[in-house]
Amino acid sequence: MVTPADGTRVLDPDGPERRLRAEIERLREEATHQKGLAHRRAEFWTKAHIVLGFPAALLAGAAGLATADARIPAALLALASAGFAAGAGFLRSDVRCRANKRARHAWAALEGRATVKLARERLSAEDLTELLDHRQAALSAYDAEDPQPGSSPALPG
Repeated sequence: MVTPADGTRVLDPDGPERRLRAEIERLREEATHQKGLAHRRAEFWTKAHIVLGFPAALLAGAAGLATADARIPAALLALASAGFAAGAGFLRSDVRCRANKRARHAWAALEGRATVKLARERLSAEDLTELLDHRQAALSAYDAEDPQPGSSPALPG
């Protein structure tokens, strides 16, 4: 709204579009930030999966190769292997890594769509509605299951 010198209020004709543009810019910044977070989380869970899974496999193999005279060390190796395997199963680092990769892709798609919309001269409420739908899809990508082969992607058209 614009207030002239006489105190009356006049609607700013560019006000709604300016607010739409500001909201779309905010969504793009959020998508950029969340994409980076999802990338770092995916890297972390990849490392956690390796750190827990590799020793479990290695120790299980070593326990299986132990001789009859080394029953106690073999039992300790098997116990350590089981502990690593249980930790990997409990944390589900492989599932968390895939979820963060899905989310990273969804946030990147939102960021790209927002950038394209901001390049337009005129924006509409439908543009913002579409981006908010993609934001919701990006948020739900953390919880979604892996898509089955031949199914549609997580983000709608």
